Amino acid sequence: MGDEASLGPERPRPPAPAQARRARPARRGAQLARLSPEALAAARGGVREGLAWLGRPPESRAGLLVRLVALLARFLLFGVFRFRVTTSGREHLPPKGGYLVVAAVHRGWMDPFLILHALPLEPRAWFLGSGPSAFSARWREWLLHRIGGMLPVWRGGVGIDQHVASARAVLANGGVFVLVPEGGVTGPPDRLAPFRTGAALIALRVGAPIVPIAIAGSSELYVGRRMASRILPATSAPELLGAAWPGSLPEPGSREELDLAHRLTDRFADVLGPVVAELAPQTVDPPGRPRRLRGLTWLFLSRHAAAAHSREGVG
Repeated sequence: MGDEASLGPERPRPPAPAQARRARPARRGAQLARLSPEALAAARGGVREGLAWLGRPPESRAGLLVRLVALLARFLLFGVFRFRVTTSGREHLPPKGGYLVVAAVHRGWMDPFLILHALPLEPRAWFLGSGPSAFSARWREWLLHRIGGMLPVWRGGVGIDQHVASARAVLANGGVFVLVPEGGVTGPPDRLAPFRTGAALIALRVGAPIVPIAIAGSSELYVGRRMASRILPATSAPELLGAAWPGSLPEPGSREELDLAHRLTDRFADVLGPVVAELAPQTVDPPGRPRRLRGLTWLFLSRHAAAAHSREGVG
Protein backbone atom coordinates (compact mmCIF):
# COMPACT_ATOMS: atom_id res chain seq x y z
CA MET A 1 0.00 0.00 0.00
CA GLY A 2 2.95 2.30 0.60
CA ASP A 3 3.41 5.01 3.20
CA GLU A 4 0.40 7.22 3.64
CA ALA A 5 -0.04 10.77 2.46
CA SER A 6 1.63 13.67 4.14
CA LEU A 7 -0.39 16.88 3.82
CA GLY A 8 0.55 20.13 5.48
CA PRO A 9 3.60 21.15 7.52
CA GLU A 10 4.97 18.99 10.29
CA ARG A 11 4.04 19.80 13.87
CA PRO A 12 7.16 19.78 16.07
CA ARG A 13 7.41 17.00 18.64
CA PRO A 14 10.13 16.19 21.20
CA PRO A 15 13.24 14.60 19.59
CA ALA A 16 13.59 10.84 19.70
CA PRO A 17 16.23 9.38 22.01
CA ALA A 18 19.58 8.51 20.50
CA GLN A 19 19.01 4.76 20.67
CA ALA A 20 15.92 5.14 18.47
CA ARG A 21 18.03 6.79 15.76
CA ARG A 22 20.59 4.03 15.28
CA ALA A 23 22.03 4.32 11.82
CA ARG A 24 21.77 1.44 9.42
CA PRO A 25 23.55 1.10 6.09
CA ALA A 26 21.76 2.92 3.30
CA ARG A 27 19.84 0.55 1.08
CA ARG A 28 19.73 0.63 -2.68
CA GLY A 29 17.52 3.44 -3.89
CA ALA A 30 18.95 6.19 -1.67
CA GLN A 31 19.39 8.40 -4.74
CA LEU A 32 15.72 7.91 -5.57
CA ALA A 33 14.84 8.85 -1.99
CA ARG A 34 16.30 12.30 -2.55
CA LEU A 35 14.04 13.01 -5.52
CA SER A 36 11.10 15.26 -4.74
CA PRO A 37 7.56 14.04 -5.38
CA GLU A 38 7.31 16.71 -8.05
CA ALA A 39 10.35 15.26 -9.85
CA LEU A 40 8.93 11.76 -9.58
CA ALA A 41 5.62 12.99 -10.98
CA ALA A 42 7.39 14.76 -13.85
CA ALA A 43 9.32 11.58 -14.66
CA ARG A 44 5.97 9.81 -15.09
CA GLY A 45 4.76 12.48 -17.49
CA GLY A 46 2.31 13.93 -14.98
CA VAL A 47 0.02 12.39 -12.39
CA ARG A 48 -3.59 12.39 -11.27
CA GLU A 49 -4.71 12.43 -7.66
CA GLY A 50 -7.70 11.29 -5.67
CA LEU A 51 -10.98 10.76 -7.51
CA ALA A 52 -9.46 11.91 -10.80
CA TRP A 53 -7.05 8.96 -10.62
CA LEU A 54 -9.74 6.49 -9.55
CA GLY A 55 -12.21 7.46 -12.25
CA ARG A 56 -15.21 5.92 -10.47
CA PRO A 57 -17.12 6.32 -7.20
CA PRO A 58 -15.26 4.74 -4.23
CA GLU A 59 -17.13 1.56 -3.37
CA SER A 60 -18.22 0.67 0.17
CA ARG A 61 -19.04 -2.95 -0.72
CA ALA A 62 -16.33 -5.58 -1.01
CA GLY A 63 -16.70 -7.42 -4.30
CA LEU A 64 -15.46 -10.90 -5.11
CA LEU A 65 -11.99 -9.75 -6.23
CA VAL A 66 -11.52 -7.71 -3.05
CA ARG A 67 -12.52 -10.69 -0.92
CA LEU A 68 -10.12 -12.98 -2.78
CA VAL A 69 -7.25 -10.51 -2.37
CA ALA A 70 -8.08 -10.20 1.33
CA LEU A 71 -7.96 -13.98 1.74
CA LEU A 72 -4.62 -14.13 -0.08
CA ALA A 73 -3.22 -11.34 2.09
CA ARG A 74 -4.32 -13.11 5.27
CA PHE A 75 -2.70 -16.35 4.11
CA LEU A 76 0.56 -14.55 3.34
CA LEU A 77 0.70 -12.40 6.48
CA PHE A 78 -0.61 -14.84 9.07
CA GLY A 79 0.09 -18.20 7.43
CA VAL A 80 3.43 -17.74 5.67
CA PHE A 81 4.96 -14.91 7.70
CA ARG A 82 3.10 -15.99 10.86
CA PHE A 83 2.63 -12.41 12.08
CA ARG A 84 0.77 -12.27 15.39
CA VAL A 85 -1.58 -9.30 15.80
CA THR A 86 -3.48 -8.44 18.97
CA THR A 87 -6.43 -6.11 18.36
CA SER A 88 -8.71 -4.56 20.97
CA GLY A 89 -11.53 -2.03 21.02
CA ARG A 90 -13.60 -3.25 18.09
CA GLU A 91 -16.70 -2.55 20.18
CA HIS A 92 -15.96 1.16 19.69
CA LEU A 93 -16.47 1.01 15.92
CA PRO A 94 -19.63 2.72 14.64
CA PRO A 95 -22.16 0.16 13.34
CA LYS A 96 -22.11 1.72 9.87
CA GLY A 97 -19.58 3.53 7.71
CA GLY A 98 -19.33 7.24 7.12
CA TYR A 99 -16.51 7.92 9.59
CA LEU A 100 -12.84 8.89 9.51
CA VAL A 101 -10.01 6.82 10.94
CA VAL A 102 -6.95 8.67 12.26
CA ALA A 103 -4.15 6.17 12.88
CA ALA A 104 -0.58 6.12 14.23
CA VAL A 105 2.21 5.15 14.41
CA HIS A 106 3.25 4.56 10.79
CA ARG A 107 6.51 2.64 10.54
CA GLY A 108 6.26 0.31 7.57
CA TRP A 109 4.28 -1.37 4.82
CA MET A 110 2.39 -3.53 7.31
CA ASP A 111 0.55 -0.58 8.87
CA PRO A 112 -2.33 -0.40 6.34
CA PHE A 113 -2.86 -4.13 6.88
CA LEU A 114 -2.91 -3.61 10.66
CA ILE A 115 -5.61 -1.00 10.20
CA LEU A 116 -7.57 -3.22 7.81
CA HIS A 117 -7.22 -6.12 10.26
CA ALA A 118 -8.82 -3.96 12.96
CA LEU A 119 -11.74 -2.95 10.71
CA PRO A 120 -14.47 -5.10 9.15
CA LEU A 121 -14.20 -5.94 5.47
CA GLU A 122 -17.36 -3.90 4.90
CA PRO A 123 -17.86 -1.01 4.77
CA ARG A 124 -14.62 -0.69 2.83
CA ALA A 125 -11.75 1.43 4.10
CA TRP A 126 -10.11 3.88 1.70
CA PHE A 127 -6.66 5.28 2.43
CA LEU A 128 -5.34 8.66 1.45
CA GLY A 129 -2.07 7.16 0.23
CA SER A 130 1.25 8.39 -1.07
CA GLY A 131 1.45 8.01 -4.85
CA PRO A 132 5.29 8.09 -4.93
CA SER A 133 5.44 5.19 -2.47
CA ALA A 134 2.51 3.07 -3.61
CA PHE A 135 3.14 3.45 -7.35
CA SER A 136 6.82 2.46 -7.35
CA ALA A 137 5.94 -0.17 -9.96
CA ARG A 138 3.32 -0.01 -12.70
CA TRP A 139 1.78 -3.33 -11.65
CA ARG A 140 1.18 -1.98 -8.13
CA GLU A 141 -0.65 1.04 -9.50
CA TRP A 142 -2.73 -1.20 -11.80
CA LEU A 143 -3.63 -3.54 -8.94
CA LEU A 144 -4.56 -0.74 -6.56
CA HIS A 145 -6.67 0.90 -9.24
CA ARG A 146 -8.41 -2.39 -9.94
CA ILE A 147 -9.23 -3.37 -6.35
CA GLY A 148 -9.54 0.15 -4.92
CA GLY A 149 -8.94 1.08 -1.32
CA MET A 150 -6.55 3.95 -2.02
CA LEU A 151 -6.85 7.50 -3.30
CA PRO A 152 -3.37 8.86 -4.10
CA VAL A 153 -1.79 12.16 -3.18
CA TRP A 154 1.51 13.46 -4.51
CA ARG A 155 3.11 15.61 -1.82
CA GLY A 156 3.57 19.20 -2.81
CA GLY A 157 0.38 19.20 -4.88
CA VAL A 158 -1.96 22.06 -5.63
CA GLY A 159 -3.87 21.98 -2.36
CA ILE A 160 -6.13 19.99 -0.11
CA ASP A 161 -9.49 20.57 -1.80
CA GLN A 162 -9.32 17.46 -4.00
CA HIS A 163 -8.48 15.30 -0.97
CA VAL A 164 -11.42 16.74 0.94
CA ALA A 165 -13.50 15.78 -2.10
CA SER A 166 -12.09 12.24 -1.90
CA ALA A 167 -13.04 11.97 1.76
CA ARG A 168 -16.54 13.29 1.13
CA ALA A 169 -17.08 10.82 -1.71
CA VAL A 170 -15.99 7.85 0.42
CA LEU A 171 -18.14 8.92 3.36
CA ALA A 172 -21.16 9.71 1.17
CA ASN A 173 -21.00 6.15 -0.19
CA GLY A 174 -20.93 4.72 3.33
CA GLY A 175 -17.21 3.91 3.38
CA VAL A 176 -14.43 4.62 5.86
CA PHE A 177 -11.71 7.17 5.07
CA VAL A 178 -8.30 6.50 6.66
CA LEU A 179 -5.80 9.24 7.47
CA VAL A 180 -2.27 8.72 8.82
CA PRO A 181 -1.04 12.14 10.00
CA GLU A 182 2.66 11.20 10.27
CA GLY A 183 3.01 10.80 6.52
CA GLY A 184 6.24 8.82 6.07
CA VAL A 185 7.48 5.71 7.81
CA THR A 186 10.44 7.13 9.72
CA GLY A 187 10.41 7.67 13.48
CA PRO A 188 10.89 5.83 16.78
CA PRO A 189 8.90 2.62 17.24
CA ASP A 190 7.32 3.60 20.55
CA ARG A 191 6.31 7.23 20.08
CA LEU A 192 4.81 9.52 17.49
CA ALA A 193 6.75 11.27 14.77
CA PRO A 194 5.64 14.84 13.95
CA PHE A 195 2.06 15.02 12.74
CA ARG A 196 1.08 17.12 9.73
CA THR A 197 -2.01 19.26 9.56
CA GLY A 198 -3.68 17.80 6.45
CA ALA A 199 -5.61 15.15 8.36
CA ALA A 200 -7.01 17.79 10.72
CA LEU A 201 -8.02 20.06 7.85
CA ILE A 202 -9.91 17.20 6.20
CA ALA A 203 -11.56 16.28 9.52
CA LEU A 204 -12.66 19.87 10.06
CA ARG A 205 -14.14 20.26 6.60
CA VAL A 206 -16.01 16.95 6.34
CA GLY A 207 -17.34 17.02 9.92
CA ALA A 208 -17.58 13.22 10.19
CA PRO A 209 -17.10 11.09 13.32
CA ILE A 210 -13.45 10.28 14.03
CA VAL A 211 -12.17 6.88 15.18
CA PRO A 212 -8.56 6.97 16.46
CA ILE A 213 -6.58 3.74 16.02
CA ALA A 214 -3.20 3.17 17.67
CA ILE A 215 -0.88 0.61 16.09
CA ALA A 216 2.57 -0.66 17.05
CA GLY A 217 5.18 -3.27 16.18
CA SER A 218 5.76 -2.79 12.45
CA SER A 219 9.09 -0.97 12.55
CA GLU A 220 10.99 -4.23 12.09
CA LEU A 221 9.40 -7.30 10.54
CA TYR A 222 10.43 -10.95 10.68
CA VAL A 223 8.73 -14.33 10.84
CA GLY A 224 6.42 -14.48 13.85
CA ARG A 225 6.62 -10.75 14.63
CA ARG A 226 4.18 -9.52 17.27
CA MET A 227 2.12 -6.42 16.54
CA ALA A 228 -0.81 -4.69 18.20
CA SER A 229 -3.66 -2.30 17.48
CA ARG A 230 -6.27 -0.61 19.63
CA ILE A 231 -9.42 1.12 18.48
CA LEU A 232 -10.36 4.07 20.67
CA PRO A 233 -13.88 5.42 21.22
CA ALA A 234 -15.33 7.44 18.37
CA THR A 235 -15.10 11.19 18.79
CA SER A 236 -15.39 14.35 16.69
CA ALA A 237 -13.44 17.51 15.96
CA PRO A 238 -15.58 19.69 18.28
CA GLU A 239 -15.30 17.12 21.08
CA LEU A 240 -11.53 16.88 20.72
CA LEU A 241 -11.08 20.64 20.60
CA GLY A 242 -13.36 21.34 23.56
CA ALA A 243 -13.12 24.97 24.60
CA ALA A 244 -10.87 25.70 21.61
CA TRP A 245 -13.78 25.00 19.23
CA PRO A 246 -15.03 28.39 17.98
CA GLY A 247 -18.59 27.13 17.49
CA SER A 248 -18.50 27.44 13.70
CA LEU A 249 -16.08 26.53 10.95
CA PRO A 250 -13.61 29.19 9.85
CA GLU A 251 -13.42 30.21 6.22
CA PRO A 252 -11.65 27.47 4.20
CA GLY A 253 -8.05 28.40 3.55
CA SER A 254 -8.02 31.13 6.16
CA ARG A 255 -5.44 31.66 8.88
CA GLU A 256 -8.16 30.89 11.42
CA GLU A 257 -8.80 27.49 9.82
CA LEU A 258 -5.09 26.65 9.81
CA ASP A 259 -4.75 27.65 13.47
CA LEU A 260 -7.71 25.42 14.36
CA ALA A 261 -6.17 22.57 12.35
CA HIS A 262 -2.92 22.96 14.31
CA ARG A 263 -4.84 22.63 17.57
CA LEU A 264 -6.76 19.60 16.31
CA THR A 265 -3.50 18.02 15.12
CA ASP A 266 -2.09 18.39 18.61
CA ARG A 267 -5.21 16.78 20.05
CA PHE A 268 -4.80 13.80 17.69
CA ALA A 269 -1.29 13.37 19.07
CA ASP A 270 -2.48 13.77 22.67
CA VAL A 271 -5.03 10.98 22.20
CA LEU A 272 -2.87 8.52 20.25
CA GLY A 273 0.56 9.12 21.78
CA PRO A 274 -0.03 7.51 25.21
CA VAL A 275 -1.74 4.47 23.66
CA VAL A 276 1.13 3.91 21.23
CA ALA A 277 3.58 4.13 24.14
CA GLU A 278 1.50 1.54 26.02
CA LEU A 279 1.19 -0.86 23.08
CA ALA A 280 4.79 -0.76 21.85
CA PRO A 281 6.40 -2.73 24.73
CA GLN A 282 3.85 -5.50 24.21
CA THR A 283 5.25 -6.09 20.71
CA VAL A 284 8.92 -6.40 21.72
CA ASP A 285 10.21 -9.97 21.62
CA PRO A 286 12.91 -11.19 24.04
CA PRO A 287 16.50 -10.63 22.77
CA GLY A 288 17.07 -14.36 22.37
CA ARG A 289 14.07 -14.94 20.11
CA PRO A 290 15.09 -15.85 16.53
CA ARG A 291 14.42 -13.09 14.03
CA ARG A 292 14.29 -14.94 10.75
CA LEU A 293 13.82 -13.13 7.44
CA ARG A 294 14.30 -9.62 8.82
CA GLY A 295 14.32 -8.48 5.20
CA LEU A 296 10.53 -8.59 5.44
CA THR A 297 10.87 -5.08 6.87
CA TRP A 298 11.51 -3.72 3.37
CA LEU A 299 9.51 -6.26 1.36
CA PHE A 300 6.75 -3.95 0.13
CA LEU A 301 8.36 -0.59 0.78
CA SER A 302 9.21 1.46 -2.28
CA ARG A 303 12.93 2.02 -2.78
CA HIS A 304 12.87 5.66 -1.70
CA ALA A 305 10.74 4.87 1.37
CA ALA A 306 13.03 1.95 2.28
CA ALA A 307 16.10 4.17 2.02
CA ALA A 308 14.57 6.77 4.32
CA HIS A 309 13.41 4.02 6.69
CA SER A 310 16.89 2.47 6.90
CA ARG A 311 18.54 5.82 7.55
CA GLU A 312 16.24 6.41 10.51
CA GLY A 313 16.75 2.94 11.96
CA VAL A 314 14.25 0.26 12.90
CA GLY A 315 13.46 -1.73 16.00
